Amino acid sequence: MKRIFNTRFSLLFTFVFTYLIFSFLVRTVLYIWSVPYLDFSFLGILKIYGLGLYFDFGVALSFSLFYSTYLLLVPKRFIGSWGDKIFTYLIVGLMLFIALFGLIGEFPFWEEFSNRYNFIAVDYLIYTYEVVENINQSYPIPLILLLLISIILGLFFIYKKQGILNPTFAKKTPLLKRLYITVSIIILSALHIKFTQNKQAEWSENTYNNELSKNGVFSLFAAYISNELDYNSFYKTMPKQQAYNILKKQLKQSNQTYLDPQPDAILRKLKADTLAQQTPNIIMVAIESLSADFMTTFGNKKNLTPNIEKLADQSLFFTNLYATGTRTVRGMEALTLCVPPTPGHSIVRRPNNENLFSIATILKQKNYTLNFIYGGDGYFDNMNYFFGSQGFDIIDRDRGNPLSDNIKTTRYPIKEEEISFENAWGICDEDIYKQALKRADIQASENRPFFQFIMTTSNHRPYSFPENTIDLPQGNRDAAVKYTDYALGKFIDK
Repeated sequence: MKRIFNTRFSLLFTFVFTYLIFSFLVRTVLYIWSVPYLDFSFLGILKIYGLGLYFDFGVALSFSLFYSTYLLLVPKRFIGSWGDKIFTYLIVGLMLFIALFGLIGEFPFWEEFSNRYNFIAVDYLIYTYEVVENINQSYPIPLILLLLISIILGLFFIYKKQGILNPTFAKKTPLLKRLYITVSIIILSALHIKFTQNKQAEWSENTYNNELSKNGVFSLFAAYISNELDYNSFYKTMPKQQAYNILKKQLKQSNQTYLDPQPDAILRKLKADTLAQQTPNIIMVAIESLSADFMTTFGNKKNLTPNIEKLADQSLFFTNLYATGTRTVRGMEALTLCVPPTPGHSIVRRPNNENLFSIATILKQKNYTLNFIYGGDGYFDNMNYFFGSQGFDIIDRDRGNPLSDNIKTTRYPIKEEEISFENAWGICDEDIYKQALKRADIQASENRPFFQFIMTTSNHRPYSFPENTIDLPQGNRDAAVKYTDYALGKFIDK
């Protein structure tokens, strides 16, 4: 082993060792963070760290392929020159930067989802503007970059003091030996990728144990390749017949009868009441990331949602309603199509989702004008295409992403002079409600009933909103909830 380290490849193997150390530290911090939710046992710890080391080693080898390829191809006469040193510092520095940035990013992702990088992270990476701006506005990026650069410079200083850089620039390792080492790394990496699956880390019924056993980068690429969210990992299941028995019992109303006695048949005949038809104007407000946990009605003591509490007291209020999706776009399909979110991509983002039977189908039959109102660019998550193809007019920020030629709808871009505050995700809730009122006035003057689907954005990291509106500081989740409630109260008053 000493003979291998005493070659041009000494820095490369040191990088692998360094990555394993930092991955160990990240896993340990996440472990301590998750102690209240873990099934503690000595065997469990061995599995978490043993499997973790296996995944980490494979990822470290994959990272090292870039530098090992350079070491193989560089001419012997170029070894130790200034050019060689510059290329080495650039390549290894970039490898360290990407690796460390990925490891640091696991902390906020774990805080939000209690998972290593997964399908959700892949989804976010598609929309670079929103994601980059959100990161920039949510975190002290200059400080993080300074920290990363400082760590990398510190590592290079340690490598030099320990004599690791000496053989890297002094040893003119023969081509055959370089070929042997590089091919060995390629074969090991290929075997690891070929015979390793993320499911191999799912040894426990406790999700935290499983996620701690994984590597974030490996999980990210596994999610990208599979392009699906694992159903059994995110959804609790029961026997199909038991599910149908519960469904049929709860679904049938007093004025309905089932048309087919088969256990899985749910088509019903309805005896309708003879009431006069009404066509009220309808406004549906979908509030980003709002949970019952923030409401006083469900035990929160911070008084963050007084306006929503008033609504709860004065209207129909469903206290036994649960979300089965993990992202905003899953709520959209549930609210428009009346189906629970499906595993993998949301229907909103799937191909061939035009003209589905939805709330729009019913309302168009009753001559309603339909509006989808969103404070950001509805290109995100394919929202404009989905709502446009259902017959909605689009009111959004319009950051230069045109509507598809396949949908025949009208778009009303939100103008710069109509914006008082904006962040990565879009305009503030007060401004989006002004857009809703503007469209409502126009449509009311046309004597046609209207339906508005309003999607808010303020209650989302970076949790920023207009100054001098509430008594809590910017960047705080409770503050964003309180501002969201404040804006909703103003909207109802207006």
